[in-house]
Amino acid sequence: MRKKQSLLWLALLAVFALAAASCGGDDDSDGTTSPEPTAAPTTMADTDTEDTPAPTTAAADTEDTPAPTTAAAEEAPSEPEMNMTPGSGVSLTMARANWSTGYFQAYVFEQILEELGYDVSNPADKELGPSLAYLAMAQGEADFWVNSWYPGHNSWLRPDLPDGSTVGDHVGAVGALMPASGLEGYLITAAFADEFGVYTLDALNDNPDAIAAYDANDANPGNGVVDMYGCPESWTCDNILDSQIAFSGWENIVQVKAGYDAMLAEAVGKARDGEPMVAYTWAPSAYVAQLLPGANTYWIAVEDILDDSNPLNAEGGDEWDQRGDPNDPCYPECASANIPPDSCPDAAVKGTCQLGRLAANILASSRFDVLDANPAFASILESVEIPPLDVNLASLQQSTEELSEEGIQEQAAQWIADNRGLVDGWLDAARAAAMG
Repeated sequence: MRKKQSLLWLALLAVFALAAASCGGDDDSDGTTSPEPTAAPTTMADTDTEDTPAPTTAAADTEDTPAPTTAAAEEAPSEPEMNMTPGSGVSLTMARANWSTGYFQAYVFEQILEELGYDVSNPADKELGPSLAYLAMAQGEADFWVNSWYPGHNSWLRPDLPDGSTVGDHVGAVGALMPASGLEGYLITAAFADEFGVYTLDALNDNPDAIAAYDANDANPGNGVVDMYGCPESWTCDNILDSQIAFSGWENIVQVKAGYDAMLAEAVGKARDGEPMVAYTWAPSAYVAQLLPGANTYWIAVEDILDDSNPLNAEGGDEWDQRGDPNDPCYPECASANIPPDSCPDAAVKGTCQLGRLAANILASSRFDVLDANPAFASILESVEIPPLDVNLASLQQSTEELSEEGIQEQAAQWIADNRGLVDGWLDAARAAAMG
């Protein structure tokens, strides 16, 4: 058991390292390009104060300074007292994504905003996929969430509303919660990939023997194609994967769309037993740690990166372009990461692992009118940053300990306590914003 736990932790650390090293452009606030990274926030482990200079004592501060006279002290104008609860009397409806790796950060925001006096609805009360979440925000049924994955989710800002406006006229990205931190890609059972020499999805699609071996025991055995574990409908990743399949001409690969956790449980079991499987997954999450790239699985590469041609003619499908920012030095092959060959054999040939998916910007999105009316709320959404490694670790604990909603709320409270100095800085900035 101890060895298995060590492998899980090492896998998470490896995921964090490769996500940080992923190629791709920097993001700006509209979610279409990446923001410049700011100073790294304190993590759960950053509690060492050994190198922090001790504050000067009151005696030292006043040693050479004459004390003011009583009259002078009485005449000095007093500064206006900062409103400690600028959100008092304001109710906010918060949504959250219907994938479990978004729960932790949702509760972090909820609890921070409540310290400012806001009455925030429990995010669990409005759990939505992105196809409904942006529409709900645009129509005033929700005010914000912190589970946007841009640029993929830009397509959900396109739909028209009954009044002639678009969703994006009312809702948009804000802040830099986890820029360029949403690593996405596909994992394949290592023993199967080695047996047939299939280290790209293109090679798998073109290998009849590998397809037959895979098809014998996949989700729909005997249909003559590879049934890949994909995404639930309405998550956007399902649309992008369908577009990639059409764009690459993979006639022998199809995507299974079902409940993600149930699919991944099957995938983990098959990978552990050396049986064929290919699964879409992402980080920050516990999923990569469970599938163990470099041990049970490999990252399987993609040869041709999806562009803006929208092969399925889907609404907003041009937004699913995975080539990256044309101004980026890596363009048009930014959908790659510095994954070593023992975890991505195709990297031995190309020097990098072409995942086929850009590192997403995980950001908050909110109604513009709510941001404008609540400067303290806007300040929190703009300021809060959570290290992806902390989300990975929270997700792993949720998975291994099967945490309840109350348990995840306690995780968020503990993270806030462990990062109290950082959080207090965000709160002070929000209170100052409210003062104008």
